[in-house]
Amino acid sequence: MKYSITLLLITLFYLSLTGQERQYDYTFFENSSLSGPYFFSHVSYEKGSYIRNIRHKLPVSETHCFTPPNSLELNYSNGNGSWEAAVEFEQLRGQDYFKEATYLTFWLFTGDTSNELLPQVQLCYQEKERRTGALHSEIRSAKVAIGNYLNGEDKAGWTWVKIPLSAFAPFKQLPNSIIFSNSTQQGQALIFIDQLELITPVQANKVAKTPEMTAKAFERHVDIHWDASAVVGAKYVKVYRSDDNLGFKPVGIQAPWYGIYTDFTGESGKTYAYKMTLLDDNYQESDFSNTVNVSTRSFSDEELLDMVQEASFRYYWKGAEANSGLALENIPGRKDMIATGASGFGIMAIIVGTERGFISREQAAERLLKICHFLKGCDTFHGAVSHFIDGPSGKAEPFFGERDNGGDLVETSFLFQGLLTARSYFDEKNTREKEIRKIITQLWEAVEWDWYDQHKKGDFLTWHWSPDKGWLIDHQLIGWNETLITYLLAIASPTHPVPASMYYKGWASQSQKAAEYRKDWGQTDDGANYTNGHYYHGIQLPVGVSNGGPLFFIHYSFLGLNPHFVDDCYTNYFENNRNIALINWRYCSENPKNHRGFGPDFWGLTASDGPWGYRAIEPNIENDNGTLAPTGALASFPYTPEQSMAALKNMYREHGRYLWGEYGFKDAVNLQENWCAKIYMGLNQAPVAVMIENYRSGLLWNLFMKNEEITNALYKIKKLSHEHTIAE
Repeated sequence: MKYSITLLLITLFYLSLTGQERQYDYTFFENSSLSGPYFFSHVSYEKGSYIRNIRHKLPVSETHCFTPPNSLELNYSNGNGSWEAAVEFEQLRGQDYFKEATYLTFWLFTGDTSNELLPQVQLCYQEKERRTGALHSEIRSAKVAIGNYLNGEDKAGWTWVKIPLSAFAPFKQLPNSIIFSNSTQQGQALIFIDQLELITPVQANKVAKTPEMTAKAFERHVDIHWDASAVVGAKYVKVYRSDDNLGFKPVGIQAPWYGIYTDFTGESGKTYAYKMTLLDDNYQESDFSNTVNVSTRSFSDEELLDMVQEASFRYYWKGAEANSGLALENIPGRKDMIATGASGFGIMAIIVGTERGFISREQAAERLLKICHFLKGCDTFHGAVSHFIDGPSGKAEPFFGERDNGGDLVETSFLFQGLLTARSYFDEKNTREKEIRKIITQLWEAVEWDWYDQHKKGDFLTWHWSPDKGWLIDHQLIGWNETLITYLLAIASPTHPVPASMYYKGWASQSQKAAEYRKDWGQTDDGANYTNGHYYHGIQLPVGVSNGGPLFFIHYSFLGLNPHFVDDCYTNYFENNRNIALINWRYCSENPKNHRGFGPDFWGLTASDGPWGYRAIEPNIENDNGTLAPTGALASFPYTPEQSMAALKNMYREHGRYLWGEYGFKDAVNLQENWCAKIYMGLNQAPVAVMIENYRSGLLWNLFMKNEEITNALYKIKKLSHEHTIAE
């Protein structure tokens, strides 16, 4: 026990700060979204020894698995040299609370391999360069022979190997890699490994009763639902499918708290039967649930749009933080940490869900009232909210470090874009909706936008202010990027406005400071003075740095703000945004770096999760690493309806097996690296639902633009634009 506490010192420190957060198993391999080479692995060999690999990665096996649908294959030959296969820990955003561990465990399928031929295993801690993955340093434990820890626990040929962490002593770091290597016995072997994790096995306990399940079929997938609150003590839900209602095969596992599992069958016009069981911490299986029969069928374009909107909306409805009703940063991740900007987007997604009939207006109003009451009581900083908020307490959550503990003006503007849209939507005279409007107005009037004019010069707004560190994060907001909405709302404020002149002196500034800022992040002179004018892939770009930047620049500020009505002396922003989207589409269509998958129906470079972490991807050689985010193309529907629809159909029908899931499309994919995100992100799911709706009906644009403060601010900017043009 002493050793395990030392090993997980970091985890236990965080757990001492809060007892609320969900604790995850420290899992190195559960299942792979993609077949072929497993991205989070690395293989090497020398001399007469060998291990089968694909581009120096371990192959994913779809013929053998302990938990469906796959495992890792180790097909090796021990000769007069050596081989190694490392399985790396995939660090997911917000998964930073882990259960105490005392054992390294995995399920092993050996076939007829002798104990002497089984590999050795060791723990490893590696430090790598974040951008390139280059190894800086590593610390390894002693090697342990797997053959010494076979305990006879057999399930259909699979043995549960449990090695005490004390066997690796004196290794005291939290490992981020598990390394398998050859034994001294020469010969060939083929084995399979599944459920590789650091855990504490528990004593045998009675398997919980399996809850009732329901199922709903779509064109090429089926959603399995259960009551998550009815599942206590289970590690997984295990889902079974049958094509003939007789022979059932396991197709996947899911953490019970999701309450939903998506089975992408890939076929339309098929009838399936489903049932499920529960697995406890010892992988003991419960009795089967009820059986449900469903049939997939072909969908029209309108039905596909409904399907995508509903799945994205679900993130903010079923996946919301429990106490506040607001949006999480990502799922899976921290269950108590609210992302305020994503919450503003999510409020608009809830309105979409209401209008499309996914929920009732009464349900939506009840949720909005809950949100409003929470926001009245949470931490604010001169009226602005922090980037992240702890849901149970309402306190600022400094997720990005101790400096990140104050008001975040950009996230505040994203939140209020959603709140002002809701104020227009909930316009009925009943008590509940009147209270929603009243509280939103109070919150809106409390934001001291002028406070964030740090130097009181009427030029730049500053991103962040901390109550104990002041303006330490000294980041001025300079366009072209996602912060246009911040300047617009600051100008529009009925109580603490900034002068409209800050649009040109700050956001669209052509000062030396602004030009140097744009040159620095764009690594080019193109657009350094806000205006651009160059042609990219045959399309002229009036405004924008480089060739327009990542696509979220044309999404985040324009979920409610209608770009058709945003004009300045340089351009109309619907036309400018459309050109940025078309440049992105043409770049991906031409695919100058020959990335696997890129094409006219597989495009969208923006900010997202990626193989090497979160990054803003742009349509240029320097900033394109092969990572594509579905939100890029799908949130561009108002600008590129034909190209976006082609992307939707291709991503769903041809790539849905790994890219489609419980909340719609997963955050990102990089087929060049054979990597797909395991998470959905709050900032990226809502723009899909919202911008598809703006394309279909203009709903959110119409609602946001009903606010007189917004139209007045746009009038002031347009008046200044006329004067600016004359002056030039």
